[in-house]
Amino acid sequence: MRTFLFGFLAGVTVLVLAGFIYVRFGFVNPRADIPVNAVEKSIAMPSLDASVDRRAQEAPNPVAPTDANLTSGMKIYQSNCAACHGDVNRPHALLSDSLYPRAPQFVEEAPDMPGYQNFYIIEHGVRLSGMPAWNRSLSKEQIWQVTTFLSHMDKLPAEVSDQWKKLAGESTPSISPRGDLARKHRR
Repeated sequence: MRTFLFGFLAGVTVLVLAGFIYVRFGFVNPRADIPVNAVEKSIAMPSLDASVDRRAQEAPNPVAPTDANLTSGMKIYQSNCAACHGDVNRPHALLSDSLYPRAPQFVEEAPDMPGYQNFYIIEHGVRLSGMPAWNRSLSKEQIWQVTTFLSHMDKLPAEVSDQWKKLAGESTPSISPRGDLARKHRR
């Protein structure tokens, strides 16, 4: 039994050491323009979900989904979030395929986390993902407004939806898609 236990511990130690060496000495490809691999999909994303679930304090959303709050949240979302997460006119965001891991496309697939977990992620960001912590740029009320907007973006009142379409149409991407750049260079 002692030999088995020693062998088991030695095997675990070797695996941990091999993983450390693989990461520490640069064998992990740092490119953001490659597909997310199966290991990251099966380990990293469930780990993120578990971490947020463990740390986000369960709290009711203090911002009611009124037209005024949804509009405020939509404006904040459009100016700060849409380039990565998409908007009503560009459901697949301009920068989405440039981030690693890929940013969720909320117009294509509405957020499925409880509001307090979305609030936590917006407030504190997500390491190594490109998702910044907004707690130094936005007030708690503004973060809750964005959270409220995210929770209702697939069922917005007509007036808010119309305002979003108009605002999204007025905001032009600051980075041109690859096809537009290619046409500019050919002329």
